[in-house]
Amino acid sequence: MAQTVTEKILMDHSEEKKAIPGDFIECEIDTLMVHEQLGGRIHKEFEKLGIDRVWNPDKIFFILDHWTPAPTISAAQMHQDARAFAKKYHFTHNYGSQLNLGICHQVLPEKGFARPGELIVGSDSHTTTYGAFNCLSTGIGATDVSVVLATGKLWFKVPDSYKISLKENLNEWVMSKDLILQIIGDLSTKGAIYKSLEFHGTESLSIDSRMTISNMVVEAGAKFGIFLLDERMEEWVQSHSNRPYKCIKPDEDAIYEKTIEYDLSTIKPLVAKPSSPGNIESAENVEGIEIDQAFIGSCTNGRMEDLRIAARIVKGRKVHPNTRFIVTPASTEIYLQALKEGLIETFVKSGAVVTHSTCGACIGGHLGVLAPDETCISTTNRNFTGRMGSPKSQIYLASPATVAASALTGKITDPRRIESVR
Repeated sequence: MAQTVTEKILMDHSEEKKAIPGDFIECEIDTLMVHEQLGGRIHKEFEKLGIDRVWNPDKIFFILDHWTPAPTISAAQMHQDARAFAKKYHFTHNYGSQLNLGICHQVLPEKGFARPGELIVGSDSHTTTYGAFNCLSTGIGATDVSVVLATGKLWFKVPDSYKISLKENLNEWVMSKDLILQIIGDLSTKGAIYKSLEFHGTESLSIDSRMTISNMVVEAGAKFGIFLLDERMEEWVQSHSNRPYKCIKPDEDAIYEKTIEYDLSTIKPLVAKPSSPGNIESAENVEGIEIDQAFIGSCTNGRMEDLRIAARIVKGRKVHPNTRFIVTPASTEIYLQALKEGLIETFVKSGAVVTHSTCGACIGGHLGVLAPDETCISTTNRNFTGRMGSPKSQIYLASPATVAASALTGKITDPRRIESVR
């Protein structure tokens, strides 16, 4: 029977000889990623099992990134509990004390843990990011993490797959963030619940762009978001890992529940208005809304591609006097590369604050918390009420290009008008 990439990977990790949408299937996990939640609910749930070991310490990737360095006593306690658990069970890849690495979804691929054909789960909903590397990856809750810690296995319902077919190229000042916002807007935030989005015709998209897209498929309810292996992906994977991997491609006659086609040349800069990633509007139609803060960063848009285009926009210019501009690279590796290229200096001279790599502002934890009645335009993945601070604040989601242009004008600005903001 012809199969999609998703069906092939699930079957490849199971003793089952078929993977039909709707069936339940138990699979072997290649890598488990855990972060702060290890010191939150996970260790408490695991202790209920009464087990004094974990299934494979070499297959667990542990990092702290949400509240780093710890800004509160409660965060410090959570970190302490997580580190104690990782030490007790002898995690091989224990980065819990290395606060200078970055955000989990950027660091894990950088360290070569995202390889084509693998099945990865993590204690964070945006674990879908690794789909950019032809992995099946998804976020799971504390109870499921405990099951994986104990057994190395987890059950899945085989999802139906949507084929997202792309052609042509994105225009200047239009980014993959605009594309994924368009997709979420078209599907709605409930339009792909427990589906797998399989992206075809993506050769023109950089790895950074693919990570942004796979990161946000969960905002449409998707279980997975997976890209097909191509030369660009292989080069990236081989430069970050020397371990073998499988080339998984769909059968030519694979059955998809739905096929959606996009001409990238028609995508425009978009904004997700409060308080849903699916509340989409073109940037030009919401221009002029005043902002208090502009934020570039997070596991969605803190990579080199993002920083480079933002630096192009603000270079030689000044941030609006009534606007706070915060830039958070997604990892220290990216921070150092941006430093080498002069991007950090460009941001600082423009009036921006450049922080160490953390999830802080995105989750309203620290380094950019919003006050009541403040408005922020952000490259993050969620704009739910209270997501970045006060429940009385408002968040607009946009690409790094749109955020950078808006930081200069003090109001939401279509980046295609960049010449007018001098």
